[in-house]
Order: sequence, then structure tokens, then C-alpha cells
Amino acid sequence: MASVTYENVTKRFGEVIAVSNLSIHVEDKEFLVFVGPSGCGKSTALRMLAGLEEITEGNIFIGDRLVNDVAPKDRDIAMVFQSYALYPHMSVFDNMAFGLRLRKTPKQEIERRVREAAGILGIESLLNRKPKELSGGQRQRVAVGRAIVREPNVFLMDEPLSNLDAKLRVQARAEISKLHQRLGTTFIYVTHDQVEAMTMGSRIAVLNSGVLQQVDTPQNLYDYPVNKFVAGFIGSPAMNFFEARLEQRDGTVVIDTEDFVLTIPKEQQDSYRPHVGKAVTFGIRPEDIHDPDFAPPGIKEYKTEARVEVTELMGNEVVVYLDTRSHEFLGRFDPRTKARVGGTIAVAFNLDKMHIFDANTEEAIR
Repeated sequence: MASVTYENVTKRFGEVIAVSNLSIHVEDKEFLVFVGPSGCGKSTALRMLAGLEEITEGNIFIGDRLVNDVAPKDRDIAMVFQSYALYPHMSVFDNMAFGLRLRKTPKQEIERRVREAAGILGIESLLNRKPKELSGGQRQRVAVGRAIVREPNVFLMDEPLSNLDAKLRVQARAEISKLHQRLGTTFIYVTHDQVEAMTMGSRIAVLNSGVLQQVDTPQNLYDYPVNKFVAGFIGSPAMNFFEARLEQRDGTVVIDTEDFVLTIPKEQQDSYRPHVGKAVTFGIRPEDIHDPDFAPPGIKEYKTEARVEVTELMGNEVVVYLDTRSHEFLGRFDPRTKARVGGTIAVAFNLDKMHIFDANTEEAIR
């Protein structure tokens, strides 16, 4: 097993900087997820680690070994792509065994590894089938099995679930997480889907325009985003943002959004007082906006009124699209809510869960 270290890694394609000065250390046996919008550099970061892209600047280590100039086949990694790239004329067994045969692995050892990997993935009964006889989920398992049989130090996965339907993706996420626990190997996973990232990763690295924004546990990313981009990217539906100013009125720090004025909770007043007079962005997640009749007990509420534009009944909750004079935002209400399209309803903001960002730098103000 091995750790992975990116040390000031940059990748340029002509004038375009795909990855900029990336530094991150992935612990041995960790499950790290690179996440971000399309074009943010996450796949390029993975491909540099695999040796499929040359590094423009910086170093990459697998364990203590510098691998900048090491051929992909000698890096002791295995990669699963979005395209499973199975050989259509070969059986499942032969697809999984192909790489081992190229390495002149003894026949008995190939048989052991393939059978063992098939047992882990539950595809023993499929070993004699051709890829065209498999479902999408089964092909995905074969591609993962082909990586397992190599017994690599590091697994690299580049959006391996993108071709699956929604239900199968949920199942496959759980299977890959269980596989990581069972194998005890370092996994580095790339996805644009923040739900995949939150549910699978022990840590998540958020990238935007080639720049690393934040690396942390899923819960800390959700609770303590370092900037507006991370706050808006992590969470579904996305965080609501309101342009505002921090002001002091009668000795109390308030957030003035023009539509409404919120008083910052007493215990947080001193933290925000140095920023009075600044233009800020007030952020709050939809799950922290409630119908007051069904708000959780003990929260610090700020109540205002808003017009109901759309409601989406999800069974366990209602996603409500709300509108004030200057702002549109979402709340996630208890299904017993009386919110109706076209009506006006009171809404309660949970100020214990609010976020404030500097309007100019977009950095979080703690």
C-alpha cells in the first residue's frame, strides 16, 4: 500500500493552465475524492498521477518514490475509466486476466486472482460471458475487477459510474465503498457529482479552474466551507446567497439584505464586529429554512415572509421556491407545511447555520 503526494504540481496546455500549483497529501489507505465542475482539472490531476499526462512543473510521489519519469505500467496503479474499455471479443475472465498475462504472471496465479476478484464483486457466474451479454452495472464490476486483479498500491477511478442509471449508481457507490474497506488500499476518485463525493470520500478535494479550493472531510466541507464557491458547490439543493452589508445598529451587528435585517446571534457578535461596514454575501442552506410551524426546537430563528412560487413534494419533504421583493431562494419544508403556490408564508431562518462571505474576496468570514 502507498500514500500519494502532489507537490506544487502544475499542468499547462499551451496558454491554458489546467492544474495550478496543486499540493496535497493522500494518506495510505485513504479514499480521497477530487470533485468540481467540468473543466476544473480533476481528471488532469488523476491522469498526471497515472502517467498519462506529463507534469509541467512540480513532483508526484507514490509512497516515497518520485514517479514523474516512471512509465504508467511501472507505477503500481490501476485505473477505472468512465468508458469501461472491455475487449468485446473476450470473455469476462479473459478481460480480467489480460493485463496479468501481459506481465507473464503464472497461469495458476491468474486463476486465483480472477476468481478471488470475481467473488468480491459477485460476478463469478459471469466469467464465461462476453461484454455484450452484460448490463451496464455488470460491465462496471468487470472493469473494477480488472483493476483489482493487479493488486495495485493505488486505485484511480475517473467517473466510473457516469454511464449507470440513477438507481444503479446508488448501489454501485455502496459497492465501491465496501470494496475500499475490504481491500484496505488507497483510492483516488474523480467525479463532478458532489453527492458521490460526500457519500464515498473520507476526504474531498474541491477544485475550481485548476485551483485547489479546500481539502477536508465531507462534514467539515458542508459545515465550514472556506469560500463561497465551496459553499455553493457542496450541498443539494445549493446554498442560498443574499447580497448584504454588515452594519451596527444600537450597538448590535446586523445583516442588512434590503429585504430584511437579521440580527447576528449574541455569541457571534464579537466575531463579526471588526467587519462592520463591509459588503458581504449572506448564505444559508435550504435545509436551514423552515416553515415556522415545523421548525426544529431550540434553533435561533429569524422570521420573514415570502411568496411561494413553486413547490416540489418529495414525500419526506417539500422543496419550496420562495420570492421576496429582491431575492429568490429555496427552503426544504416539513411535508405537513401549508405552503401553497401563489400564497404568502412565513419562513424561519436558522441563524445557527448561517454563513457570511466577504463580497470582494468571497472568502468566509468566521
